[in-house]
Amino acid sequence: MENDNQLWAFIVGAPRCGTTSLSKYLKGHPKVGFARIKEPHFFAQNDLTTLPIDELRQVVRQQYLDRYFRDRKGFPLLAEGSVTYLYFPEQMKPILKLWPRAKFIIGIRNPLQMIPSLHQRLIHNGDETERDFRRAWGLVPERRAGRSLPARAADPRMLDYWEIGKLGKYVEKFFAAVGRERCFVSIYDDLANDPSGHYRKLLEFLGLPDDGQSDFARNRESKSVKFIWLQRLLMRPPKRAIAVLGSHNYQERFDVPKPPKPVARAVLGLRKRLLKWNEAPARKSELDAKLLGEMRDMYRDDVALLSKLVGRDLNHWIDG
Repeated sequence: MENDNQLWAFIVGAPRCGTTSLSKYLKGHPKVGFARIKEPHFFAQNDLTTLPIDELRQVVRQQYLDRYFRDRKGFPLLAEGSVTYLYFPEQMKPILKLWPRAKFIIGIRNPLQMIPSLHQRLIHNGDETERDFRRAWGLVPERRAGRSLPARAADPRMLDYWEIGKLGKYVEKFFAAVGRERCFVSIYDDLANDPSGHYRKLLEFLGLPDDGQSDFARNRESKSVKFIWLQRLLMRPPKRAIAVLGSHNYQERFDVPKPPKPVARAVLGLRKRLLKWNEAPARKSELDAKLLGEMRDMYRDDVALLSKLVGRDLNHWIDG
């Protein structure tokens, strides 16, 4: 590898936990070289743990660095934001082999808020076909058996809402895999209440100078869609249509041949207008007493574990 001493930051954690905001803030820092695609998901989608070191270096250089960090020279720190890494802690070992100074930012949030927000986001991404959260929550056993799964979902595991919300379970595994000292735990409440102070604590953890950043505007609110079938066609097109209908990032992820630039510009322009037209205000997920009780029972012990792991009482997420 070009530089085994290269400092890296990997933003991981549960979806809808402020990781997009943290990625945006770090991307704006002049000392940080951020991935061309925010979420490559490379080390989650590729189990490299058994590769000999020489082969590992070659694969990572060709398929990861040269693809997502083409302009990496001269940056003291390189970073990316694949949230799925939290759920594959054992696959972080190759990262530590290659870059022993790597650090990890773990985003966490109250699962009673996070899971309904994730459901809404997956609808907008084209990964979820069930608009009603209550029914989507109840579909988990069916989907675990391989049924009722939306075709072409980017990662069907994200539709297992019961499992995705068990942050204590996965933070414990992640700490064990990479070491607690390498991890900065970003609690969504802190980021939302004081983004400036939270960002500067992160810079201190990463050993970066304060860049004077002052724009900490929140990301736009969640959106829903008018027609799920249209959103899925545009966001998760069939494999043969990715080169035409897929977003630039989606095309990059699947490394498909690009159409001629004039054609690409015209199609992507139409695609953008259709996506804008298909937007609708997000529907607030109403958690009835029965569903709320199920979620509290599902996550109570896990939040208690998470509280111990991060040294902060978070039990009010469940009981407050």
